[in-house]
Amino acid sequence: MKTQTSFDLIARLLRESPMPPTSADEASFDLIARPFRYLEYLTLGRALERTRLHYLPALTQQKRALVLGDGDGRFLAALLAQNPTLHADTVDISAAMLTLLRQRCQAYADRLHTHQTSALAFNPPQHDQRYDLVVTHFFLDCLTQPELEALITRIAPMLSPKSLWLISDFRIPNGPLRLPAKLLVRNLYLAFRIFTGLRTTRLPDHATPLIKASLTRIAHHQLLAGLLTTELWQAQ
Repeated sequence: MKTQTSFDLIARLLRESPMPPTSADEASFDLIARPFRYLEYLTLGRALERTRLHYLPALTQQKRALVLGDGDGRFLAALLAQNPTLHADTVDISAAMLTLLRQRCQAYADRLHTHQTSALAFNPPQHDQRYDLVVTHFFLDCLTQPELEALITRIAPMLSPKSLWLISDFRIPNGPLRLPAKLLVRNLYLAFRIFTGLRTTRLPDHATPLIKASLTRIAHHQLLAGLLTTELWQAQ
């Protein structure tokens, strides 16, 4: 795990940028869009990238995906490249993030539809198929518990039978890394509050509302002694 020096470097990269509004209703990820990839590498190297891609080989049969908060589009580009029949709706509230995502996924533009809106307000376009894949990499941890529960309640009716929901997130593990993990997560939330206005301060529980929505966890994988986790959930 990186030392506090990583946070010093993050602060140095963003110090001269104008501060965004701190109101939660005005939270914006535009400020960190371009340096986002490098900030990620400074903090945890390529561990988050490995977490996102762990179950990518299992996603070859899906036809329609809903991808929420993919940031600069690194995962989505890999997904569309692997699965040439997949069409995707991707949702992000940040215009700058969506610009980077479109650039990275330009080769697959005919199978990609971007939507600049909150995931909590997203209304899917009219099409014949329900989603057979939902992807939320390091996105649910940006939501409060009530927001997360509202999102799952909203998305669940859009799923087809046996559809998959791929989730990657931070976790506080037990054992000797528990205290360092709590410190890291607390500092990450503080950084996002400063630079984006994000109001969330603790990791929400996604398992309980997913089970309530009739999804079952069918696979999970951990990295960094449990600090990072990626899971596959399946609808009934």
